[in-house]
Amino acid sequence: MATRVLQSCTIGLNQAKNSARTKGQVLSLIRGLAASNNRHREDSWFKSLFVRKVDPRKDAHSHLLAKKEESNLYKIQFHNVKPECLDAYNKLCEEVLPSIHVDQYYPCELVGTWNTWYGEQDQAVHLWRYRGGYPALTEVMNKLKNNKEFMEYRKERGKMLHSRRNQLLLEFSFWNEPVPREGPNIYELRSYQLRPGTMIEWGNYWARAIRYRQHNREAVGGFFSQIGDLYMVHHLWAYKDLQSREVTRNAAWQQEGWDEVVYYTVPLIQHMDSRIMIPLKASPLQ
Repeated sequence: MATRVLQSCTIGLNQAKNSARTKGQVLSLIRGLAASNNRHREDSWFKSLFVRKVDPRKDAHSHLLAKKEESNLYKIQFHNVKPECLDAYNKLCEEVLPSIHVDQYYPCELVGTWNTWYGEQDQAVHLWRYRGGYPALTEVMNKLKNNKEFMEYRKERGKMLHSRRNQLLLEFSFWNEPVPREGPNIYELRSYQLRPGTMIEWGNYWARAIRYRQHNREAVGGFFSQIGDLYMVHHLWAYKDLQSREVTRNAAWQQEGWDEVVYYTVPLIQHMDSRIMIPLKASPLQ
């Protein structure tokens, strides 16, 4: 009898221990899940500070940001010239490019042509406008193939270059169209490589920001790429000299709202670059 009682007590004690162990395991599991869930929430909240959510859109950003009233297409060319050939290259460009610019046979205009002063050295930058968009570009290309002077120019030019690249651009609707201006001026081309999916956000901020930078007529043109390096933005500014540039840029920080624009647009940029450029004699932008 005593043996049975002892066995019964032992079984009950073991069951109690097992039950307590099970409860402990359950409580431990619950605590682990709760901690994991908290960490997940904290991690998600932390990531949300850096991950930008892009709303789905049913229209290309080019349709939303480009000017509707005109179908202008721009081409920007970057030519890296052999240092010993720069003078000859400039002379060749001044002889040939203006003739295309003034000839009504070609639906294109030379907006500006420069040498880089500060930035990538021994570089020439040309900006063309095609009134009529892609059809105008195609028309000009086909016609130039039959222009002996231009084809000779391209042949001679090729001997003077290390490399070249170009982009096709549209102009932002909120920037003024670049028009010829008298000099002397220096020009700054600020180029921004944006994070994919942020072009609309950039445009929304700069549509308001541009008014802070028009007091001294420094704003020349604003463009975004369509072919070439994508999500690339170019802002073109004109100043009398480097000191004028410094004063003008510092003055923008004294205007309420400019700091907010900078604060919200800087995270959209992957890379940025600045060139100070000197116009050639043949440039409509002097």
